[in-house]
Amino acid sequence: MAETKLSEPQKIIADITLMNNCFMNKVFADDVASTQLLLRIILNNDKINVKTVNTQQFIQNLYGHSAQLDILATDENGRRFNVEIQRDDEGAQVKRARYYSSVLDVHFLDAGEKYDKLNDVYVIFITEHDVLHRNYPIYNVERTIKEDGTSFADGSKIVYVNASCRSDTPLGRLMQDFNCANPDKMHYKELANRVSFFKKTKEGEKTMTDIIELYAAKRAKEAAKKAEKKGMYASRLEFAKDLLNEGESIERTVRLSKLSEAEVRELASKLTA
Repeated sequence: MAETKLSEPQKIIADITLMNNCFMNKVFADDVASTQLLLRIILNNDKINVKTVNTQQFIQNLYGHSAQLDILATDENGRRFNVEIQRDDEGAQVKRARYYSSVLDVHFLDAGEKYDKLNDVYVIFITEHDVLHRNYPIYNVERTIKEDGTSFADGSKIVYVNASCRSDTPLGRLMQDFNCANPDKMHYKELANRVSFFKKTKEGEKTMTDIIELYAAKRAKEAAKKAEKKGMYASRLEFAKDLLNEGESIERTVRLSKLSEAEVRELASKLTA
């Protein structure tokens, strides 16, 4: 039987994974069970009981830089958990983690409240690559007193999860699921069920329009860049050809046309053939 050819939107939906932050936002939106699973595995704490989950939470700073959080969850103890997906290493800078932690503190401490009312805050980056370059699957970052190494215990915690580590551990299997496009091959049923809803049901597919449009726009932009680059390259070839026909040296043609020496020598050999 001949394989059914997928349309472009169907290909986008079929190939997308939880490492795409737009898709992850859909999967975890208002889903306490999936978010609780995610936090329990990453923080190695089965006692976390999530009460609320918001995705794409915008926190406005009237006096400076605002922040839009991928996932913001709160547990029964009032602790707040911000989870960010980062495929670009630049987006997972350590000072961004510091800033997000401070934004959450400022946003959730009301005027007149004492500082001891601040709840613990976790800022978690799930990164496509090992951005801290120490080859660990996870990095737990907390302030310590330098002189004796004991915890400063201010309630601020930063975690980096290296999604390229996909070992046979609870965290490794979770990262396998984050990089898996097929829900039938995922380990955790909570995630598999949510991903399957968006990929395999008509109701779920209808909500994917914005992601499809975003991908289409991105691909159109990439295609335009390729066409522009191709056009520039063709112009450089014609310019180099004119220079060589006028008797310019290989070295000067390379410098003026901005082509490589190998490209100019190949062109020169064709002209003299």
